[in-house]
Amino acid sequence: MLVGHFAVGLAGKRIAPSISLGTLVLAAMLADLLWCVFIIAGVEHVEFRPAMGAGNYFAASEIAYSHSLLMDAVWGALLAAAYFLRRRSPRGAWILFAVVISHWILDWIAHRPDMPLAPGTHTFFGLGLWTSIPATILIEGGFWLAAVILYARTFRPRGRTGIFAFWTVVALLTLAWYGNISGPPPRDPHTAPYASLILFSLAVAWAYWMNRLRTAPD
Repeated sequence: MLVGHFAVGLAGKRIAPSISLGTLVLAAMLADLLWCVFIIAGVEHVEFRPAMGAGNYFAASEIAYSHSLLMDAVWGALLAAAYFLRRRSPRGAWILFAVVISHWILDWIAHRPDMPLAPGTHTFFGLGLWTSIPATILIEGGFWLAAVILYARTFRPRGRTGIFAFWTVVALLTLAWYGNISGPPPRDPHTAPYASLILFSLAVAWAYWMNRLRTAPD
């Protein structure tokens, strides 16, 4: 998934307003950020086949250190522990842990059976939602739309920047997501993890910015 993960971050802000939206989006995208780093480092490996739509062209041959259920729990525990040490909020730490784990659950829904439980295991899971563009638009797109509306109605902009910066990036993420689920694979597989790392990092930075530009009404 793509916008489905961002939707978790937006929805999480409604559940836990005291946690920065940037931290929530970081938690939701942590597995993908680590995936980029591990691909660049040569620790993990994927293949891009000649097909249309990520559900058809993306083949994950080794993503267990970033995307297995066990390792997502480890990364989530580390992030939650860091948050607890800084904020002393057990509830916030548990919410962040759950948001990190949500990444595996959503990818289990979206991916073909390539989601491992732990490094070294040979049983993989996935329902393959992304192989159907209409179903993806309905389910993931519906979740994204609901989360965007919920966030926009709950957290009001402080000025025009909070309006334009929010809706512009929402539109760009939506376009990137649609291109991902329906378009061709990257032209250069070697640059794909670098481009993804830049995109995800900018999205996290944007979320931290939005946390300052949009606030809950008193």
